[in-house]
Amino acid sequence: MTFQPPLSDKSEQDETRELRPKFDANGLIAAIAQDAETGEILMLAWMNAEALQKTIETQRATYWSRSRDKLWVKGETSGHYQDVTDLLVDCDQDAVVLKVRQTDAACHTGRRSCFYRVIGENGELSFENTSEG
Repeated sequence: MTFQPPLSDKSEQDETRELRPKFDANGLIAAIAQDAETGEILMLAWMNAEALQKTIETQRATYWSRSRDKLWVKGETSGHYQDVTDLLVDCDQDAVVLKVRQTDAACHTGRRSCFYRVIGENGELSFENTSEG
């Protein structure tokens, strides 16, 4: 599948029923993984057109690794897969949310979520009340 470019008229882009992702200058779109049952935000990653297409086709989260400059299926080395139950796109189609069934940890640190630190009033970080922190 080749994605059509975003519509030039913003109101048309916001209301179209066609998938017309708005990739950034690097050809990427933000992808937020969310636990399908609890709603917990698990991680943020990036997708290019191929990663988005593979995710749609396989229903398994596939991302673009900016550091490795290649596609990666979440869990391909760790076994911590993300099976996609729903895939949503925001109003102007420049971000996607993957509702997933997460196998074990989503974070490379071994935590359930990559969002385990809290920013305090003075900008200091503290760890959420977890057994891993």
